[in-house]
Amino acid sequence: MEIFGAWRIFLLFCLALMAALTTFFTPAAWSAENATAQGVAVQNQEFRARLLDMAGLIGGAQAFSVTIRSGYDAIQADGQRIEFGEKRRVTLQRPDRMRVEAERSDGDRGLILFDGKVLTAFKADDNVFAQVDRNATVDEMLVYMVRDLRLTLPLARMFHTGFRGSLEKMVTLVSFVEENFLFDVPTDHLAVRSENVDLQVWVAQGERPLPRRAVITYKKEPGQPQFWAELSDWDLSPAVTDASFSFTPPAGAEKIPLLAPARKKGALPMQEGGAQ
Repeated sequence: MEIFGAWRIFLLFCLALMAALTTFFTPAAWSAENATAQGVAVQNQEFRARLLDMAGLIGGAQAFSVTIRSGYDAIQADGQRIEFGEKRRVTLQRPDRMRVEAERSDGDRGLILFDGKVLTAFKADDNVFAQVDRNATVDEMLVYMVRDLRLTLPLARMFHTGFRGSLEKMVTLVSFVEENFLFDVPTDHLAVRSENVDLQVWVAQGERPLPRRAVITYKKEPGQPQFWAELSDWDLSPAVTDASFSFTPPAGAEKIPLLAPARKKGALPMQEGGAQ
């Protein structure tokens, strides 16, 4: 039985728009739009506010659910870039309820539940689960998962109530790329820069500036791997009950220890298969 796989399904729970992007438009493109240096500065402030409004809406929501389809680069030992994918449905009810239903590109399925007292990770294919007793809020549990369990969660900050404050401190530049009409609603494509990562984010226009897509580039990691996510089916008032966040082991399920791997800080997860 693969005990190592029990903790691994936590990696399916991505959370944190950490900030910033590496390539977007060129000076020539601005010239074509007859933009002045002053105009660029004004635009940066306008769309910086738009980015922070997005973060404030998510961080301030008492509850929400969202479907996230994502992919990440696994840089192999020989430098080859291999992409793996995940899909998950995240439901959060503040202050202390969280549910994540996840499926990886290889068909591996998992479930993460937190009811304010117990964190449960269930690996459906092997019918095994691991649990950690911990009285905490969702914010505190996210910190515990990243700091103590040493899990890499690329979108972790997005589900934290301090999301807006984190972005405000980390972001050094926000620029407008274009209006995009390829999602369910018109979006503003923003290019964001920070010291360690680059971000592109597509934010819905209107009164509910929820993200529809994000691309994070870890520009200081070997090979500059990327993580991307498409976010859909947003619901800021999901129908949930206490049962939505509690775990009842299925017949024959085995409880196993929760093991966390030693991993270099900031590194993206390596998935099995291919050259390592």
